[in-house]
Amino acid sequence: MRWLDCDRTGSLWCVTAEDVLEILAALDGTDVWIGGGWGVDALVGRQTRPHDDLDLMHREEQEPRVLAALAELGFTETLSWRPVRFVVTDPAGREIDLHPLRFAADGSAEQSSLAPGEPFRYPASCFVTGTILATEVPCLSKEQQLHFHQGYEPRERDLHDLALLGDLSAG
Repeated sequence: MRWLDCDRTGSLWCVTAEDVLEILAALDGTDVWIGGGWGVDALVGRQTRPHDDLDLMHREEQEPRVLAALAELGFTETLSWRPVRFVVTDPAGREIDLHPLRFAADGSAEQSSLAPGEPFRYPASCFVTGTILATEVPCLSKEQQLHFHQGYEPRERDLHDLALLGDLSAG
């Protein structure tokens, strides 16, 4: 059903482009932004690799609505690293990595981190749109994606995403 070749990413299941649009439709009326691999593909405008999850940033105060909408699709919480992030999974194995954001009046946001007093920062300009299956979707900017790809040893898929972001920067 969703096997594709996600086994190369360490997961037996994939989150497909159709899945992303289904999830976003269920979350209509809430503020969410796609990050991670799907966020990069949204900026590029096409799927470039298999994805074993979907990273979504959301307004912290809308979390009850986000969780209720995802529960309607069968998602339940399977991992909690609150307040930094948490994961929900559905019976088919689809995973969504959720990142709660606290917004300031100027449109910027912060996300808690594991380092006390050192939150992840999101400038107001990083909340942009991209395209998945010819549908405009909310996502994080290339600058924010590049920022989040710093400070760790990149995996093969990270190198792939960085190359795509570099191509966007050059274009």
